[in-house]
Amino acid sequence: MENKAENENRSLSESSVWSRSSSDESKEKDSSSSPSSPLGWPIRKAQKDVVNSNISELEMMKERFSKLLLGEDMSGTGKGVCTSLAISNAITNLCSTIFGQLWRLEPLPQEKKSMWRREMEWLVAVSDHIVELKPSWQTFHDGSKLEVMTSRPRADLFINLPALRKLDNMLIEILDSFTNTEFWYVDQGIIAAEDDGSASFRKAIQRQQDKWWLPVPRVPHGGLLEDTRKQLNHKRECASQILKAAMSINSITLAEMEVPESYLDALPKNGRACLGDVIYRYITSEHFSSECLLDCLDLSTECVALEIANRVEASIYVWRRRHHPRPPTNPNRSTAKSSWEMVKDLVVDGDKRESLAERAENLLLCLKQRFPGLTQTTLDTSKIQYNKDVGKCILESYSRVLESLAFNIVARIDDLLHVDALTRNSSVPTGNVINHKKVSIPYSGTPYRTPNFSPVPLISPVRGERTPFLSANSNKLTGRGFGVKRVLSNYLGCEAKTKNSGNATSNKSSDHTIQSPELYLQAGKGLRSIDR
Repeated sequence: MENKAENENRSLSESSVWSRSSSDESKEKDSSSSPSSPLGWPIRKAQKDVVNSNISELEMMKERFSKLLLGEDMSGTGKGVCTSLAISNAITNLCSTIFGQLWRLEPLPQEKKSMWRREMEWLVAVSDHIVELKPSWQTFHDGSKLEVMTSRPRADLFINLPALRKLDNMLIEILDSFTNTEFWYVDQGIIAAEDDGSASFRKAIQRQQDKWWLPVPRVPHGGLLEDTRKQLNHKRECASQILKAAMSINSITLAEMEVPESYLDALPKNGRACLGDVIYRYITSEHFSSECLLDCLDLSTECVALEIANRVEASIYVWRRRHHPRPPTNPNRSTAKSSWEMVKDLVVDGDKRESLAERAENLLLCLKQRFPGLTQTTLDTSKIQYNKDVGKCILESYSRVLESLAFNIVARIDDLLHVDALTRNSSVPTGNVINHKKVSIPYSGTPYRTPNFSPVPLISPVRGERTPFLSANSNKLTGRGFGVKRVLSNYLGCEAKTKNSGNATSNKSSDHTIQSPELYLQAGKGLRSIDR
């Protein structure tokens, strides 16, 4: 018994010694590692922040896609819009959030830049699954061949989407290049100091009275350096070329969209009802000239020009719409005309309709050439609203927002060059007190709320602001055909404006994008206008 007790005591003492030694070793390890712990802590925190950011981006992406799948109706009651329109509205709203206040020539903040690229990648990723099948031959190991169908990206997406991404990157690079600039901006409504005032400042204020929310660019005394002016002209030319490319892709995409049945059903029964008596008599006359007809019309405002474009475009589809002859009510009764005469009348009538449709197309083309910034017509708006093709909606909305961004960059550079020209040409600097102007800035709700189809007229962002640098013909008011203009203006419900040859007229330039100083691209307030 004594030996057994001694063995137990010995084992307990050994275990206690082992536990104390192990605890001492752990303390030594902790003490030895304590100096290095401050070095490991920021790394572990950074890794944790990266994980948290990835989780937040994943949750954000889930929210965006769930909203698209529900057609912007988060209640789940089935009242949402179609997927293509939801994607189009999402791209438009994203552009309004990122570029809605592009009022200065300055680099885009890194936060907005990363948000733009990240969310655009999410929205455009749908196009990866839009493919077309093409027959191809597959060769096996034994040398036998078999014809199979292989998938590839759809042709329009394969060509235009990489081009739009390239244009997007080029526009961002142009904005990023405006660092350490010689010019600066001053908000309107300030007091110009006498010792720092310039004669161009008041003129610049007067030029932008209707764009009161835009800051006025300022340049040093004597104007910009020659190298800076050359760089600005080069950047303006690049932005103009990008603008033309985006407009081309947008117009081609709209032309390829199907005409909605609702638009065709709402058309009048004949071309005279579409055009009115005045334009109809001109377009059906033997000696027809589109340029002469446009010279006779009062096109002093874009409102009238857009109304005429809508009427002419509607007449094209009225004349080219196929009319199926109704069967006779009593087939046993002999008709007054023989079958050959009926066929001949149909052929003659078809040729006449086609000729009138071609004249209307030529007139519409000349009108758009005279007004390159004309807003989208009713047909274009209907196509975007009722379009079911997701691929075409991505191309249309992406090209539209790039068109708006490019136009805004060109407009801001034009404003800067205008101030520089005034500064260089002014001889006596003057300091004046600019009157304070109190205005209320309208605002809307979140741009990510679009209950049904955005009530905004889908206006091309490039089609709004009329700057003298972009539209040389915008101030051209012809004096011919005053009587015709009065008749047409009364028919269209617009007041005819009397033009006196002794009075100089000038068009008011309106900033394009936003009806509100933020953006007219906002869903629920306006769909497609980014500060112009």
